[in-house]
Amino acid sequence: MSSGESHDSKQQSDSVTETVLRILQEGSVAVVATLIESANAATSVGAKLLISGPGATDQTVGSLGNEALDRAVIAQAKLLDSRTDTRVFQVKELAPELTEWSDAKILFERIQAEPRLVICGAGHVGASLGKLASLMGYRTSLIDDRKEFVTRQSFPERNIELVAAEDWSKAVEAAVGNGRGVSVAIVTRGHSEDAQCLRAVIGIDVDYVGLIGSKRRTNIVLQRLSDDGVDAARLQRVHAPVGLDIGAVTPEEVALAIMAEIVAVRRGGKGGPLSAWRREKNTEPSQ
Repeated sequence: MSSGESHDSKQQSDSVTETVLRILQEGSVAVVATLIESANAATSVGAKLLISGPGATDQTVGSLGNEALDRAVIAQAKLLDSRTDTRVFQVKELAPELTEWSDAKILFERIQAEPRLVICGAGHVGASLGKLASLMGYRTSLIDDRKEFVTRQSFPERNIELVAAEDWSKAVEAAVGNGRGVSVAIVTRGHSEDAQCLRAVIGIDVDYVGLIGSKRRTNIVLQRLSDDGVDAARLQRVHAPVGLDIGAVTPEEVALAIMAEIVAVRRGGKGGPLSAWRREKNTEPSQ
């Protein structure tokens, strides 16, 4: 590699790194494709191409050294599902027409900030939810208007931000930010608190918002917002009652049901038993 090519490669790497940092700050998602193996003399192993996801500032940054290869990699990056963090492809798998690159290998890496969870209410369910989310690697904000419910003595976990709210709406808005990469679980002690929190977040494009309570209780809150003129499509996005139906009874079980639904939404899961196919197969009539 010539000194000029080396300089260009370093500039490209710096540009990709700067964009990755900005994407993480924005809470957006991107895929970085790296050429990790190639016999083609015209390429530079280590070359990178960053493909931004929806909501990011840039569309693409960098290049793998060939326009046709870049286009094929961009198309493949868009096909990666939300469960795939890293994967290696040979070019012949994604673009068989690019014969001169057939045996080259591309590493795809998903880039996104750690998931965030904002919990409104630090009662029994909220407390259990905060601890479980922390254990699962979520950066968590736990909000309550009762200072004694959000003390570091009760929550020593450093990835749980504790917020003693003087105003529910302001506290929730500050914690949620632009909403990217953020899930919100509203598990307060009453209709009024529920409505304040939901009203604060309903206009923000969060990844997930769930409201605890019976069908009757959640309908009351949703109807209040509807009466106030909140768009029906926005209200339709609210998971109410919150969580998957696992027969939860204890606060810890309810927290598990909530986290299960949040993960299912984030990863594109269906929330059903993985063994369902076996029972369906066993009930099929014999030919």
